[in-house]
Amino acid sequence: MNKQSLPYTVIFTFVVCFVFVFILAAVNNATIERVEQNRIVAQQRAILTAMGFSFETDEEILALFEDVDSVEVDGRTYYETTRDGRRIIASEFSGQGLWGTIRTVVAMEEGFEKVAGLEIIEHNETPGLGGRVTEREFRAQFLDLPISNDSIAVVSNPTDESEVEAITGATYTSRSIQSIVNSAIETFRSSFADA
Repeated sequence: MNKQSLPYTVIFTFVVCFVFVFILAAVNNATIERVEQNRIVAQQRAILTAMGFSFETDEEILALFEDVDSVEVDGRTYYETTRDGRRIIASEFSGQGLWGTIRTVVAMEEGFEKVAGLEIIEHNETPGLGGRVTEREFRAQFLDLPISNDSIAVVSNPTDESEVEAITGATYTSRSIQSIVNSAIETFRSSFADA
């Protein structure tokens, strides 16, 4: 067969594509369980971090998560455990950031007068600006954050204990985080109003 002919080119392209698709499908099939396990550990890591737990390894995460109960309230999954003798409840929340959805885990103490912690699962914010929401220094501000007037504030110069330092140059992202957390506070309180 002439290598310059159209049938050769079509057959060659088909065979190469078939081989690569077959290899990709085989790798995907071989790693599907590991990918799912990694997804579960990543979710558990985010929940435990928002709840204020510290850990080093995946084994520690799995061991800590054994003491976490999940409960369904109003169609939303909540995760409950105790930390330092206090009941902590967490759930996933999301909101619109500057460039896309920001997915978080917000944890609160029972009574819903304090945010126990915040963890960012996923975002599309600008690296070095809004992307700084994942930095430990920013997230640490939400650890045991008191709630004042049913909300928290993310502002440039915090003067109240229920205010968090905003990210310089990322006003929209900072407002988005404030909105997500305040929406979470309202959701927690309405879901557990009778508890």
